[in-house]
Parts: sequence; C-alpha cells; structure tokens
Amino acid sequence: MHMVIYAIVEASTQDKALATGKTVFDRLVGADPHSCAVFDYFVTFEQEDTTVAGKARWGELPTAAPVDSDDGQALLERGWEATKEEFERNLDRVKEAIDELSDEEIMRDEDLARHAFHQVGAYDGPTVFLYTEHATGIRHRGQLDRLLEESEELWIVPADVHF
Repeated sequence: MHMVIYAIVEASTQDKALATGKTVFDRLVGADPHSCAVFDYFVTFEQEDTTVAGKARWGELPTAAPVDSDDGQALLERGWEATKEEFERNLDRVKEAIDELSDEEIMRDEDLARHAFHQVGAYDGPTVFLYTEHATGIRHRGQLDRLLEESEELWIVPADVHF
C-alpha cells in the first residue's frame, strides 16, 4: 500500500530541505545502517522516473515548501489530519474491543483487536504521517506545536512511501 508522509526539517533552502527530507525517508526505509525499516521504499515529488509512485500516483505536490507558506500549511494540515484520523479510528476499534470482547478473544486477536492496540501505540509506520528531521514520528499536537515554535526555518517535504 502507498501513503504520503511528511518530514518537517530545518533548512535554509529548498534543496537543503529536500536533502534532509531524503535522509529522514532513508532512515524510515532502513537505508541508514543504524535504522530499522518501517516502510519498503519512498519516492519524493521531484522524481520523474516512476509510473507507480509520487506524482504518478498522487499528482503534483511541492517538492518541499516552507512550513509558513500556503503550500506548507496545506501539507502540514494534510499530515496532521491524517495522523489524527488514523489515531481516532484505531482508538475507536480499541474501545469497541474492550467493550465487546473477552480477554481471551482479545488475546487471540479477534477482529484484529490487538492490531488496533498496537496501532494506537505506534511511534512510526502507517498510522503516523508527520516526522521530525530525526525520523521521529509526531504523535500528538503538543509535540507538533513545540516543533513549530522552536524552529525558524522549517520546511515540509512530502514523500510517497510503500508499506
């Protein structure tokens, strides 16, 4: 499956932002020797040589945009809303499992209950859409707000990832 994720990075130019974003995505696909693969591969939106990912799948997105620009705000909102929606969807599944299933049924992963528990607690992967420049998933609004307040030259870099 494919999804668009976003790296929020400090940089002085678009080229530097893209380079730093690619470093984040490399870590998330396990290309960095000190990282674990969370996704299979990524394609950024300046790449023209693919027919199944990036622009070919999602259309035109900025290669990288300053967070305080209109494009940057739109990407940031997309990433945050997707993270929030996935969290709420999985949390609803957890609450339903607790209300309706026995401990044994949850232990057996009836209706993928344990999977939903795992997704609610995930720090990265298909339920987290925003990442810091250290490849750390942004899991709550306070964490995002703190990042936005503490940095001055923030860029957001989108990538199509497969998992």
